[in-house]
Amino acid sequence: MRGRKPTTTGATKVTRAAVWATATALAAFALPGTGAAARGTPQAAPVPAAVPAPPAAECAAPEASLRPSTADGPAVRRIKERGRLIAGVDQNSYRWGYRDPASGRLNGFDIDLVRAIAKSLLGDPNKVAFLAIPTNQRIPALKSGKVDIVARTMTINCSRIKEVAFSTAYFEAGQQLLAPKGSPVTGFDDGSLTGHTVCAASGSTAETALAKKGRSVRVTTVPNQLDCLVRLQLGQVDAVLTDNALAAGQAAQDPSVGLVGKPFTTEYYGVAMNHDSTDLVRRVNAVLDDYRRGGADSPWMVSYRKWLDRANLGITAPPEPTYRD
Repeated sequence: MRGRKPTTTGATKVTRAAVWATATALAAFALPGTGAAARGTPQAAPVPAAVPAPPAAECAAPEASLRPSTADGPAVRRIKERGRLIAGVDQNSYRWGYRDPASGRLNGFDIDLVRAIAKSLLGDPNKVAFLAIPTNQRIPALKSGKVDIVARTMTINCSRIKEVAFSTAYFEAGQQLLAPKGSPVTGFDDGSLTGHTVCAASGSTAETALAKKGRSVRVTTVPNQLDCLVRLQLGQVDAVLTDNALAAGQAAQDPSVGLVGKPFTTEYYGVAMNHDSTDLVRRVNAVLDDYRRGGADSPWMVSYRKWLDRANLGITAPPEPTYRD
């Protein structure tokens, strides 16, 4: 598998040059929105001490969140006084959060959701400043007050809810392998990974899953998911482990690779916020309620059809919200 040369076909939606250019882009700088209010370097207000996380007994359903409310509290007022929402996002994940090489504009499913939150809070979807952050900097960016929210294919789990707060789930995914077509790697738990090198983003749930394999699998970690695709193209790794929704986007960038095996976890993405920002959590949950509403014509479904329907994930509706109070 080593030394396999990257291949390119006309079916590729984003050119290889664009993939490589995105992969080498800076991973932590302000990405201005399209509105005038988003210009300049975003500065978030200092964040007070975090409130305690939910008790461990509640972790049977980590995706359960606070009930929605449109009441303004301290966190929402800070955003309104500033005049823009500061959002931590990805710029490397095709169809989720990526910079269109033709327009230079950030696009994707997560970006649509951020703009909907900005519109609810500030009356304008363009009153948002995007901050590109690596996978392993999502939680530090929230805890330091650098961003108000993180919308970056972030899985809600028992470990993370101890450090940050989450909205209700807005997407369901599962861990799955990405490998070159014809690879001897055929699944996560069928023994075919033994002796192979697998790439995962640092700080991701994939990295945690691979750690449980012990020494039977060699693991390479990188700051961003797209870096794994580049290593796979160069033959430096034999497979990539990531969420199937993200892997489908990478397969769309390079038709010489594809998903193998089946998803072996059920994971829910949530919008992450500081534990102190309970009013913002409730407000985002209110936005999500509206975003899901409308069946096939809901904003959620419109965005899904635009960005993700071609990935053949078998999803027909957003996940139902669950609440813990």
